[in-house]
Amino acid sequence: MKDRIEKNLKIMVVDDDQEIREVISILLSNEDFDVIEAESGEDALKLLAANIDLIILDVMMSGMSGYQTSRMIRERSNVPILFLTARTQNSDLVLGYSCGGDDYLAKPFSYSELIARVKGLLRRYTVYQGKQIPKRKSEYIEWNGLRVDCCRNMVWKCGKELELTSTEYRILRLLLAHPGQIFSAQNIYESVWEEPFFPTDSNSVMVFIRKLRDKIEEDPRHPVHIVTVWGKGYRIE
Repeated sequence: MKDRIEKNLKIMVVDDDQEIREVISILLSNEDFDVIEAESGEDALKLLAANIDLIILDVMMSGMSGYQTSRMIRERSNVPILFLTARTQNSDLVLGYSCGGDDYLAKPFSYSELIARVKGLLRRYTVYQGKQIPKRKSEYIEWNGLRVDCCRNMVWKCGKELELTSTEYRILRLLLAHPGQIFSAQNIYESVWEEPFFPTDSNSVMVFIRKLRDKIEEDPRHPVHIVTVWGKGYRIE
């Protein structure tokens, strides 16, 4: 396939259901990925190595849960983590992202959605890992006490640097580049995640907007900067 990122990238599939592991392994192998399997969080930690490019991690497992496993992986590695879960309430997504997850795949899932999620994560991760800090002068966006360095992916609020994740930064920069413009959840997702939008993805956008408001708004419960335009999306004012 022409859109394959690269052959022989290695993916670890972690699930205590052997049938699910086998199905995912077959699908990924058909896309020329190398796949290793782990039947528990404990096994995943034993198999974790620098040459693993992505982890697909089931949330609900006997023994160590996916959330616990993700926290421990994050102590040792920044490898992208795709949660596999039947739980897609906002509170579950917040918990998953807080534990170090990068994206989630809702059960039951289709072949096309699995491959889209995997390739999207790998593309963003490999680009991020391979980028070089530009030597040219930085370009800034200044807005209502915020200062965004567009070359170094850094943000300051009233002179204090904010700790934003790469996804939060990309959403903020997208909105700041088009002040007053309304972006639907689909607009934001396809611009930031750079992969096809599925209906459940609106929850991910909502969660990250909430996390971003927590960091830039004086009162996140009553935002005055990143506002919701009901029935349409979000805009920055």
